[in-house]
Amino acid sequence: MMNEFIDNIVWHTLIGPHARYSSGTDRARVYAPGFSPFVGFPDLEHPDFHSLDPFVASGAQVYCDGWAGSAPAGWRIESEAILCKMIWKGIAPAAENTPGAIQPGAIPPEAFPPQAIRLDLRHASAALALATLTRPGPFAPRSMELGEYFGIFDGPRLLAMAGARTCAGGWSEITGICTHPDFQGRGLARRLLLKLIQDQTARGLTPFLRVMRDSVEARHFYRRMGFCDYRETTARMLVRTG
Repeated sequence: MMNEFIDNIVWHTLIGPHARYSSGTDRARVYAPGFSPFVGFPDLEHPDFHSLDPFVASGAQVYCDGWAGSAPAGWRIESEAILCKMIWKGIAPAAENTPGAIQPGAIPPEAFPPQAIRLDLRHASAALALATLTRPGPFAPRSMELGEYFGIFDGPRLLAMAGARTCAGGWSEITGICTHPDFQGRGLARRLLLKLIQDQTARGLTPFLRVMRDSVEARHFYRRMGFCDYRETTARMLVRTG
């Protein structure tokens, strides 16, 4: 069943909760510099890219999710991928520090702190470095201003993080899920995912996420966490050439 908010979540976020972080018109909007340059349109079947001309410099890259038409004049499609949008339909998890919230033995208590901590701009360089290394999707220096991000540290070293990004109509996206390669397989991503699911559902929001269709292991992991396939969309990176 189609839902206008989750099916065009970027647009509804850019004209709603994140309007102060974006620029554009009632026909097209884009995130401001410092954020990942997602663009949104009220009509994804007929996007008005020319409305972005005053707000996107020549040679700049933007990301568009949900549009699969031909490249408009003055733009070039740089890359394309198929994403699977998944909606959480599980049972509300226990708080992070209660039994069962983290798989017993997954993380030795002597090696890691008992809880994830809220990230802010003081952690921006560490978060950007981890995202650059692991490539969980578009991530920029100011991404953490768009929603709550949490991380797990070993001293000053950020081992894993995840956060919230687009949000509208009762939906909240979980994004930026990544773990340093040296610390994978220890339940860190699961801990952070549980934390975000708990926080979002407690506020009456329904979590969702987007994952590459070809990322079979990741999709299996999210299904085990209570996410269900909703629909596939075309995600593109475009460059303004005009």
